Amino acid sequence: MANLSTTYDDILRCARSLIVAGGYNGFSYADIAKVVGIRNASIHHHFPAKADLVHTLVTRYREEVAVGLAELTLHVPDPAGQIQAYMSYWQDCITTGSAPICVCALLSSQMQMLPTEVAAEVRAHFQTLSDWLTGVLSRGAEQGTVVLTDSAEAEAALLLATIHGAMLSARAHGDAGIFGVIARPALRRLFIQH
Repeated sequence: MANLSTTYDDILRCARSLIVAGGYNGFSYADIAKVVGIRNASIHHHFPAKADLVHTLVTRYREEVAVGLAELTLHVPDPAGQIQAYMSYWQDCITTGSAPICVCALLSSQMQMLPTEVAAEVRAHFQTLSDWLTGVLSRGAEQGTVVLTDSAEAEAALLLATIHGAMLSARAHGDAGIFGVIARPALRRLFIQH
């Protein structure tokens, strides 16, 4: 049974890297079979259709993000620090290549091509991030460490678009430094300077 679990996880890991490299339509089960060293039928055993595979992948990704946000909230009590840590996480990932671009950011650029259930998971991911950022920004404003020039919801949407846009721009330019060029002004705008 452990072997099945490993194959299942290997398929998901491979699919994730292929999606990051080429998007939803940029890979097939044959590509996964070649990388993982299994037959297409083995993939179909775990995931009858590509939509099942990507839905599972995005659901798992959302779970990872939820755990990461909970840990961040637990270990960094200051709202301004939470925003900085969230931004720094993506800055480090992009600069060092330690983690790929956000899978949901990439898939969101292909929403019209995605199966309904996958698109719903991608939307839910962004809603989760938006809700988290809204809460963080609201707490920061209440504590006097964050300056809001609009509602917390609007500021969260702007920050989310900035971070994910910065990821895509850095990737498009092939220059990790672009992320900071775009993201740093958003942070300066939010934080009260002491």
